[in-house]
Amino acid sequence: MTETETNTYDVVVLGAGPVGENVADRTRAAGLTTAVVESELVGGECSYWACMPSKALLRPVIARADARRVPGLSQAVQGPLDAAAVLAHRDYYTSHWKDDGQVGWLDSIGADLHRGHGRLTGPRTVTVTGPDGGETVLTARHAVAVCTGSRAALPPLPGLDEVRPWTSREATSAKTVPGRLIVVGGGVVATEMATVWQALGSKVTLLVRGKGLLARMEPFAGELVAESLTEAGADVRTGTSVESVTRENGTVVAVTDKGDRVEADEILFATGRAARTDDIGLETIGLEPGSWLDVDDSLRVTGHDWLYAVGDVNQRALLTHQGKYQARIAGAAIAARATGETLLAQPWGAHAATADHAAVPQVVFTDPEAAAVGLSLAEAEQAGHRVKAVDVDLSSVAGAGLYADGYKGRARMVIDVEDEILRGVTLVGPGVGELIHSATVAVAGQVPVSRLWHAVPAYPTISEVWLRLLESYRDS
Repeated sequence: MTETETNTYDVVVLGAGPVGENVADRTRAAGLTTAVVESELVGGECSYWACMPSKALLRPVIARADARRVPGLSQAVQGPLDAAAVLAHRDYYTSHWKDDGQVGWLDSIGADLHRGHGRLTGPRTVTVTGPDGGETVLTARHAVAVCTGSRAALPPLPGLDEVRPWTSREATSAKTVPGRLIVVGGGVVATEMATVWQALGSKVTLLVRGKGLLARMEPFAGELVAESLTEAGADVRTGTSVESVTRENGTVVAVTDKGDRVEADEILFATGRAARTDDIGLETIGLEPGSWLDVDDSLRVTGHDWLYAVGDVNQRALLTHQGKYQARIAGAAIAARATGETLLAQPWGAHAATADHAAVPQVVFTDPEAAAVGLSLAEAEQAGHRVKAVDVDLSSVAGAGLYADGYKGRARMVIDVEDEILRGVTLVGPGVGELIHSATVAVAGQVPVSRLWHAVPAYPTISEVWLRLLESYRDS
C-alpha cells in the first residue's frame, strides 16, 4: 500500500496556469508558504493551447495583411504564407509543449509544485493523486485558491465524439493545415481561428447561430470582421445552426437547420466554455461539481471564508489578463487576511477586483483587429446610465491613411452625459490592439472628458482618433 504524505502550507493553489502562478507569486511575496498543484503543464491553457499559440499563429497573418496595404511593399508579399514556418513559430512560443521554464519560475519564487490531480477533500484540504498513484494531502492554514480555469464546451449533438471535433486546443496545436475547415461559432476563438486557417490555406466555412460575429462587442465590430473574412475567401453564414455532424470515410459532414450539407476535413466547435470544476471535490464542501463559483470582489467564494476562486472559474471575465488581475487582487487579499492587515475592499481598492465590472479590456486579433474596454452602448443603457455614443470613421485620421492604403475602421466612445466620463470605448481596424490601453486608462481612471482635451495625441498617429472623438462629442 502506498503511504500517504501530509504537508501543511499557508496557501494551497489548485491549478498552475497564469492565474494560479500569479496567486502564488503574490502570496509568496507576502511571505506565505505556498503549494501549487497541477495535473497538466505548468503555464496552463494560455501558454500552450490559447493565448500564446493563437497569437503566434496570427502574427504572420496580420503582418502580411498589413504589408499588402503598403505601397512599395504590397507586391512583394502577394504569395502564400510558409505554413511550415508559421507552425514552427507557434511551436517555439509554446516551448514545444514543455514546461521546464515555467517550473523553474515557480521554484525561483519558492513555491512548491505538486504534480497530479488535486481534489478538495474537506475544508482547507486538498488531496493530490500523483502520476504514480501515490497520494499527498495538502492542508492550508489560511486559504485554498481554485484556479483550474475553463474548458471548451461542446454542444449535445448525437455522435459528436465519433466525429473527433476540434476544440480550441486542437485548433491552436494542429500540426498540418486542413484542406477544408468548418468553424462553428461566432466569438473570439471562432473568428481568430477562421482568420488563421483561411490564411494558411484552408477553405473555411463559418457557421454562426446568431445574427453576426463578436456578439458581445458593438455590432460594427462583427460586421467589419465578417466583411474581411469574406473578402479573404471564407464562407460566413450567420443565422445558421448545426443540426447533425458525422464523419464519413474521413470527411466531416455538417447538416444545418436550413438543410445545407457542408463537407470538410475537420470541424472546430467554438461554442463557449465550461468551468473546470467537475472533478475537484466541490461536493465535499457543499458546492456543485462543474459549477461556476460565486465570489465577492476579493475573489472569496460565497459562504467559505477560506476558499477563493480566481480566473475563469468564477465566470466574471474569461480572459487571461483579467484572471491575472484577479490573482493579484486575491493574493493581496489572502495575505492581508492572514496577517491581520486592514482589507481595502472599497471599489478600486487594493483588495477589490473592480475592473471586472467596469473596465475589462479585450483585443480580438483578427484582420481587422477589434478592441474594446468597458461597456458597449447597449450594456451602458441596460445598466441605467445616461449615455451618448460618439462614432468616428478611423480612415479620417491621418495616421490611419499612412498605416495602410484603403484603411477601414471605426471607433466609438460611450460617454456618461451626467458624470462626463467614459463608460466604454470600441476600436476596430488594423493596428488598434495597441491603442486599447490608453482607452483602458481613461475608463478605469474615470478621467473627465474635460481633462481628456489636454491629453494631446501625437501627429500623425492613429491615436489622433481620440481628438476626433472628443471633437465629435463637442459638436454633437
